[in-house]
Amino acid sequence: MIDKKHTALIKGKSVTVIGAARSGIGVAKLLSRHGASVFVSDSQSAAKLAKSSAELAEAGIEFETDRHSKRVYDCSLMVVSPGVPADAPIIVEAIKYGIPVVSELEIASWFCSASIIAITGSNGKTTTTTLIGRMLADAKKPCVVAGNIGEAFSTVVEQLTSDHVAVLEVSSFQLDFIRDFRPAVAVILNITRNHLDRYGNSMERYAASKARIFMNQQPGDLCIYNAEDSLSVKCVASAKSRILTFSMNAEMTDGAFTENGSLIMRIGGNKKIIMKISDMSIAGDHNVQNAMAAMLSVQSFGVGTAVLRGTLKNFKGVEHRQEFVRTVNGKTFINNSKATTVEAVSYALRSYEQPIVLMMGGKDKGNDYSTIYDLVKRNVRAIVATGYSADTIVQNFADKVPVLKVETIGNDIPNMVSMKKAIWTAEGLAHRGDVVLLAPACTSFDWFTDYEERGRVFKQLVQEIAEV
Repeated sequence: MIDKKHTALIKGKSVTVIGAARSGIGVAKLLSRHGASVFVSDSQSAAKLAKSSAELAEAGIEFETDRHSKRVYDCSLMVVSPGVPADAPIIVEAIKYGIPVVSELEIASWFCSASIIAITGSNGKTTTTTLIGRMLADAKKPCVVAGNIGEAFSTVVEQLTSDHVAVLEVSSFQLDFIRDFRPAVAVILNITRNHLDRYGNSMERYAASKARIFMNQQPGDLCIYNAEDSLSVKCVASAKSRILTFSMNAEMTDGAFTENGSLIMRIGGNKKIIMKISDMSIAGDHNVQNAMAAMLSVQSFGVGTAVLRGTLKNFKGVEHRQEFVRTVNGKTFINNSKATTVEAVSYALRSYEQPIVLMMGGKDKGNDYSTIYDLVKRNVRAIVATGYSADTIVQNFADKVPVLKVETIGNDIPNMVSMKKAIWTAEGLAHRGDVVLLAPACTSFDWFTDYEERGRVFKQLVQEIAEV
């Protein structure tokens, strides 16, 4: 239901939006439509924000680029984009002035008439979110998939009715600035080492941020988590909502698990065999876990076993996640640009029997590469190290497998020249029958605007490789 208490606070008030990317533009327009006087500020250059500036100008919303002026504090509410950390000077200053600071996710939820399923975790968010949306759609349930995937929540929220389900991928960055955001279903897939550059190298702070997804839930709501993930287990101990769990290795009394090669769901004592794991289109233990989380998320919305089975049999996965690109000169190229954590790289390396030439690098987030040393020595023929973290990757792996560093060429974004050199280097290291795997373990913000652009450029350049 639309929160009239909150929305009444917006009309006629001055609101500053920090960040003119997708979510910033969406929430600025939403606030403006509901009577707020909105000012958008972004420190990036006018040239980089030309498209965003045009959108804001067309909507009649005032904005500034290249800086954050003192005007940003002339407001009764500040809305921050996910890329702005909690300890950024602009946020610290706003809080000192007594200005409430919230995320785009929080604002959009004030206007939401639909039930919300929110998914977070260090790995698997996008696949699970997409899979939940597909299950609901296959069951003919009106739904929208948004948040940290596809469109910003604030862009689509006004289209939703009480019959809809909003399926939202949410990051720890978005959760940092929620206040009253309350999903009907909250999913924590896992909490592993990620984004520690933002959280002071503290796993406790990072886990606490993830745990905010269920902090406003009540007994009538549902919290789903991975029973094998120790940090998730610890965090969920404080949840007030009903709990469902999933596990690959143990039978769950209320949740989902595997048994004799099958996916099983037991809710309220009712045990159902969903399907053989071998009949799923997406492979790997991590995708079995994603599937179990998705099944549990939709069961309360009337999605039956036949639909679950059909969706899992036909779902081919998501772009930029273990995505086959092309086989050229006997070498198979795989785009896993979304593998922005060491754990995601670990999953990828376990997915192939062939030797792998691994393309790694980007902007490091405080990664602990030691967790994949043995896997790399066992499965990887060579590594191509790229981007800001190239030297770190060389330091970690040069004594384990051959590592070739590709120097950054120029400062353009997207940096197609550097990526092209990296691909040619990887192709030259690979033998016929090998896999060339883009699994960076890092964000893309050195050469590209996001992992999607990185993946698209990779695919484009791979298509240009000539057969010899």
